[in-house]
Amino acid sequence: MIEINEKLLKDIHLHGVSTYPEEGAGFLVGTESNPRQVVAILPVKNMREDGSRHNRYLIEPLDYLKADNEATEMGLSLIGIFHSHPDHPNLPSEFDREGAQPFFSYIITSVNKGQAIESRSWQLLEDRSKFEEEPIDIHE
Repeated sequence: MIEINEKLLKDIHLHGVSTYPEEGAGFLVGTESNPRQVVAILPVKNMREDGSRHNRYLIEPLDYLKADNEATEMGLSLIGIFHSHPDHPNLPSEFDREGAQPFFSYIITSVNKGQAIESRSWQLLEDRSKFEEEPIDIHE
């Protein structure tokens, strides 16, 4: 399970809307307790080449390092990634699976015709074979 407050989830939705019709992405920062708690988000620029940003995202290694340093300065950890699926369901793709890490949570938001519809969270199994959905506990 992953816990997130309404404002942070709304910020994730706003980021997906602002990057539409391209995928938007960023980091989930929080605690690795059980359940994980998202305390902050760090949006990043989608660095995928222009022609494929509508269905792919790329986070540069330097952005990853900056986010990790920022989380450490806050006394927290990177616990996952959020990204949007423009005009597609919030199900992880094969491309998502290939680039995923088993210990991260992946919140995917479906953005249809410029409107954020719904978010779901996923975790990659240790053997990297598939994602399993993890419940999201949304609180005030």
